[in-house]
Amino acid sequence: MTTTEPAVGQLLREWRERRRLSQLELSSQAAISTRHLSFVETGRSRPTPEMLMKITEHLDVPLRERNQILLAGGYAPRYPQHGLDEPELANVRAALRAVLTGHEPHPAVLINRWWELLEANDAITFLMTDVDPALLEPPVNVLRLSLHPDGLAPRIANLGQWRAHLLGQVRRRAVQTGDAKLAALHEELVAYPGGTGPALAPTDVVLPLRLRHEGGELSFFSIAATVETAADVTVDELVIESFFPADAGTAERLRELVGG
Repeated sequence: MTTTEPAVGQLLREWRERRRLSQLELSSQAAISTRHLSFVETGRSRPTPEMLMKITEHLDVPLRERNQILLAGGYAPRYPQHGLDEPELANVRAALRAVLTGHEPHPAVLINRWWELLEANDAITFLMTDVDPALLEPPVNVLRLSLHPDGLAPRIANLGQWRAHLLGQVRRRAVQTGDAKLAALHEELVAYPGGTGPALAPTDVVLPLRLRHEGGELSFFSIAATVETAADVTVDELVIESFFPADAGTAERLRELVGG
């Protein structure tokens, strides 16, 4: 059997619909005629690479998919993709490592678009007790590690709340990107037990991750950071998720664990 790759017009239409924009809205934003955009989507007109770059920028298409659209249009990809260990990304990797290390004694991880673990600081090891070693075999998926019954799930005191939060993140990103791998990950995670938890109280300002740990409970909230000026596919998909103590007891306990 052979498969036919989607035409460039079809891909553009799918991304436009994914962003819930009409042809009129997109053509107005991208400063092209609605008639021309319609012809491009139906295959009656071949877009230039410059037009594809303009449209995909207005549609906020990730760099990986922009390259795919350019290829579908018969053009060479515009965005390189280097491995994180390659010399071209040495400065970026050094900066990311500095962020991870500088965040200690609090945990922080570097992940890609599929939540696969690329690097972590030393503080994260203190949270991995009683985890099935099979879940720590590369590539480690931090969501699977969190929600799997043999992972952190039995130790998460508010598993229902945290599970709903993570599932919502994966579902939204799968819809936003049309990524089949993310959709499959969402289906896998939904099948894990855990239920749903109570809604946040009106006085809550963040959703905490409440993790049972020897000697007490640790409570965290997280902040995610990306490289906003990325022009490389790999860099565009990198995310640092930093965990901060949600209470004074957690902050003190982390200083004892990491400091010791």
